[in-house]
Amino acid sequence: MILDKAVPPTGTVRDWLDARAKTSDVAIVFPEEGDTLTWTTLRDQAREMAMGLAGLGMAPGESVAIVHPNGREGVLALFAAVYGGFRATMINLAAGPDAIAYALDHSGARFAFVHDSQVATIRNIAPDRFQIIRPEMLLTRSNIANYTSKQHALLMYTSGTTGQPKGVIHSHASLLAGGWTAAIAHDLSPNDRGFCVLPIYHINGLCVSVMSALVSGGSLAMTARFSVSRFWDQADLSKVTWFSVVPTIISHLLHSDGNPSPEVCARLRFGRSASSALAIETQTAFEDRFTVPIVETMGLTETAAQILSNPLPPGIRKIGSPGVAFGNEVCILSDDLKPCDIGQQGEIAVRGPNIMLGYLHNPEATAKTFVGDWLRTGDLGHIDEDNYVFVTGRLKELIIKGGENIAPREIDEVLYSVPEIIEAAAFARSCDQYGETVEAAVAVKPGSDLSEDTLIALCEKRLGAFKTPNCIHFLPELPKGPSGKIQRLKLADMIQ
Repeated sequence: MILDKAVPPTGTVRDWLDARAKTSDVAIVFPEEGDTLTWTTLRDQAREMAMGLAGLGMAPGESVAIVHPNGREGVLALFAAVYGGFRATMINLAAGPDAIAYALDHSGARFAFVHDSQVATIRNIAPDRFQIIRPEMLLTRSNIANYTSKQHALLMYTSGTTGQPKGVIHSHASLLAGGWTAAIAHDLSPNDRGFCVLPIYHINGLCVSVMSALVSGGSLAMTARFSVSRFWDQADLSKVTWFSVVPTIISHLLHSDGNPSPEVCARLRFGRSASSALAIETQTAFEDRFTVPIVETMGLTETAAQILSNPLPPGIRKIGSPGVAFGNEVCILSDDLKPCDIGQQGEIAVRGPNIMLGYLHNPEATAKTFVGDWLRTGDLGHIDEDNYVFVTGRLKELIIKGGENIAPREIDEVLYSVPEIIEAAAFARSCDQYGETVEAAVAVKPGSDLSEDTLIALCEKRLGAFKTPNCIHFLPELPKGPSGKIQRLKLADMIQ
């Protein structure tokens, strides 16, 4: 099967894996273990495991939980579930006991693939909810049922920062489309090898890295986790041509002492940033130091990752924008949920083949998320005359001070302009006088003598007194989700 840049992939993940298995090309290398997985081996082992799941009596579309960090076993568990027509239910290892227990219960999973390092934790969290799959349980095999591209393929839970996590359901069609949007935006080919350092229990790692390799016929290098000290050496050893990370990783690489070799920089076509806004100063400084272009993008769990991307060089990359739509359509909705004119501020909405089917067991939330076939992202922004989208903030994160809306990103950008700052986030604090007021938290380079007064003075100069934080907190690091995205809404609770 060949990637068509004009038409989304047809068929199922099983069809695409079968097609890739006709060659013995490398699918994934694991530089930490010195291990390699070919497409043929991946298909063969996934198929055997899928038949074992059918032998356990699992029904098509039924959830099977996957509790694994990145690695060979986790990849095989993912493809076994999807290949067999079951619903791969990816459990976020960083979500905390309550969220993990909720996902395991809510998904209805009777069986789970659990990594050895997670067995004790899972048995403590959910001792009686399901059976942990042992290899010998998969030896009795049954035929796998046939299914279509509409079959449930993936169940992934949102972070749940403002309530219970929501279970996002993707079909085989939307899962493949999620890999396709990244592949066409980044011109991926069989010659490319991505660097997957983000967890595949997050939509970015799963779709942008894993699914894009499947539909493009390329390959991956995968590590258990991101390591700032080993990143460039692993990229060199694995001969990667591109990587997908998040802004905090870009910032940590920028502020580290490590440098890639000239060969690594020459081989890397681009780096990709997603999950949250990339500060302009950080992007510029990274590119100046490492000579690797950074392509800012945007995606959601509900859209199988990417909806927007800047074009690759020599195309126009508008710094500060996550780019234009690839493989789907984007519009801006007004307060009355009508499409806005160019330049008008509103909520970003998207429609296309990569959109989720809905939220599991939650028709009310599903209905609120859609306006016709447009999915509401919850992000605020506008579109310019060249169809580039500019994101100004999240609806849930807006700071409303004295009735005036303040986008936290405005303050973040000013703080990130200070070279010693590695992480920064402005947030709202309840206030009797204004309803909400502005505070911020930063993490700085070791040995920095930055003071709160200096940063407040800079904000007053750049933003004016009204938007300037009342106080700025210095933390060792800011709270982050599994993708590395700073969890702004947690700051007010953790800083008293």
